[in-house]
Amino acid sequence: MMLLQESGGDRRLLPIYIGNPEAQSIHTAIEGIDPPRPLTHDLFVSVLAETGATLERVVITEVREHTFYAELQLKVGDEECTVSARPSDAVALAVRSGTPIFATEALLDAAGQPAEVVDEDEGEEAEIIDEFKDFIEHVNPDDFAT
Repeated sequence: MMLLQESGGDRRLLPIYIGNPEAQSIHTAIEGIDPPRPLTHDLFVSVLAETGATLERVVITEVREHTFYAELQLKVGDEECTVSARPSDAVALAVRSGTPIFATEALLDAAGQPAEVVDEDEGEEAEIIDEFKDFIEHVNPDDFAT
């Protein structure tokens, strides 16, 4: 699950289910891990740079029938264009390129969750988060085979 949070306002959370490869790609970029050969998202960022295009912003736009949609807002020279994308791919590109991520207000109203208030059990919550991170780093698809 990818969990995005508003940087201002009500600081609502936007939970989006994503696949393991996309989660791993986002995690790799966040951790600053540089693969020996470019992965798909790294390649796309390189192609943008080589063609002079810039990723101006990523916008998570809507949810329809439990499927989230996003847009890549690009600038090529003086032209602006928008390309439809899966939110997980869009975020993977944004993390690699330092591009801001937005969500529409309508989407946050429809799918946003209120942020929980942090209480004195903050240490326990941090421990749970650390355990979850450890699980994610070591999970193997074979662990779920039936």
